[in-house]
Amino acid sequence: MPRRRADILFSRAKVAVFVDGCFWHGCPEHRPSPTNNGDWWSVKLDRNIERDRDTDSHLQSLGWTVLRVWEHEDIEDAANGVESAVRPAPSDSASL
Repeated sequence: MPRRRADILFSRAKVAVFVDGCFWHGCPEHRPSPTNNGDWWSVKLDRNIERDRDTDSHLQSLGWTVLRVWEHEDIEDAANGVESAVRPAPSDSASL
């Protein structure tokens, strides 16, 4: 697999975070429809989406948790999602 880099990596927790731009990664809410060279852009952006899926699958097969955050998402919601993935869940014995 070609080298691909997460935007934020928590190696001990094995969590990879990607912050995806709506244009380049095909946001389902904001995916653009370029008018100039539309066919070329459609193929290009579809390949980007497929590459992202391949990257996610590869990392997951290695035991990583992959989080993808859209650039338009609320920063606090995104941070809470990352924190939930990185921090270990409290064990049942901790409440005794």
